[in-house]
Amino acid sequence: MPPVSPTDAPIGVFDSGFGGLTVARALVDQLPSEDLLYLGDTARAPYGPLPIDVVREYALECLDHLAEQGVKAMVIACNSASSAMLRDARQRYDVPVVDVILPAARRAARTTRNRRIGVICTEATASSGAYADALGVAPVEITTQACPRFVELIEAGVTSGPELLAVAEEYLAPVRAAGVDTLVLGCTHYPLLTGVISYLLGPEVTLVSSADEGADHTYATLLGAGLLRAEPGRLGRHEFITTGAPDAFAGIGRRLVGEWVGHVRQFS
Repeated sequence: MPPVSPTDAPIGVFDSGFGGLTVARALVDQLPSEDLLYLGDTARAPYGPLPIDVVREYALECLDHLAEQGVKAMVIACNSASSAMLRDARQRYDVPVVDVILPAARRAARTTRNRRIGVICTEATASSGAYADALGVAPVEITTQACPRFVELIEAGVTSGPELLAVAEEYLAPVRAAGVDTLVLGCTHYPLLTGVISYLLGPEVTLVSSADEGADHTYATLLGAGLLRAEPGRLGRHEFITTGAPDAFAGIGRRLVGEWVGHVRQFS
């Protein structure tokens, strides 16, 4: 058989669980002809409360597997993982590695009018200071708030209602008090909560999705590297791997982002 062209290889998307499906969904919208290989480490999720060195170990194991599958680029669709090992990953693999933190930080810096930016994220991302580092050269004031229960509620199917509203009010109070005009959704689960977040903060606060910005940066990276698949009209194939239970992954994934989450196979 002739060797597979690099442009025909799939894009690898990695997340600790389900939040990265928002990145994958954005990639499907922007790059419908591309094949995707999604790996969710649901057996060891969530990464947010874990020590940074443990997150690094788990994430690199998963990225090693994607590299073995012959992906042409890797998207680390997990803020916690990006903050733990992005530099390591870029040195370790010979394909482009895209994160979601720096693209979102750049968008927030361009968007803010009053130079006050809020970041809501997991505990791991907050403790890493990754967004503060990414925004370090910008003359902005940053308010970071960890929101540990958001992931738990989303994966339980709670994306509206009084329980979520009460939790969101508590988490967003410091952000609102800081007078931010731009808020980074610094976990790829959080775009699924834009309704309640927008309701509480009001239209004067612009939301920046790390999922959408990560997808935009992936497009630009593939274009710059000459790796875009040039087959107009082709619909890409989407494969899903989980370290947890495939049926549970499929059920939660479809509930969160739709029926395009197809067959899921297990990786141990």
